Parts: sequence; C-alpha cells; structure tokens
Amino acid sequence: MPEKPTIDIDHVADLARIHLSDEEKRIYLSQLGKVLEYFKRLDELDVSAVEPTAHAAPVYNVWREDVPGPVMTPAEAVMNAPVKRDGQVVMPRVVAE
Repeated sequence: MPEKPTIDIDHVADLARIHLSDEEKRIYLSQLGKVLEYFKRLDELDVSAVEPTAHAAPVYNVWREDVPGPVMTPAEAVMNAPVKRDGQVVMPRVVAE
C-alpha cells in the first residue's frame, strides 16, 4: 500500500451521484485522506488474539412470533393513496427506459 494513496474525488462523487464544487472537492479530499490515514493506523493493531465476530455483543432472535392479526381490506390499504387505479396505488416510474 503506498504511503499516501491517491483519491480520485471525481470518481467517488460519480459513484455517490453527487455534484461537488471545487471547494467541496478540496474539503472532501482532505477528509477522505484523514479517514484512510486512520484505517492505516488500525492496520497496525495486533488482533491475532481477537475471535472474529459479526457483533460486539451476543445477538439473539429479536423477532416476535409471526402471529396473524387483523388485516386491512384492499380498499382500506389504498384509501389514503393520492393516485389509485384498479385497487392499486399508482407510483411514479423510478427506472428509466
């Protein structure tokens, strides 16, 4: 790993789908550089005696039992929808053709 990794801030902004001004690019480039420096410091820690885990504390099944309860009728489900058609909620298209 190079001493000072280069960050392509334009590529990162494209991945995040955001437009950055030159001033924002300068600020975020500095901040991302500091984050990477911190990760490099974490890399130096000896974790050979630490058992791998997904959570810091034990996690048990926190879900309730799936018990059927009162349900809405289709008419109640679409009652407050601003646009509905044939008992369904009409939503704007989110995927471009």
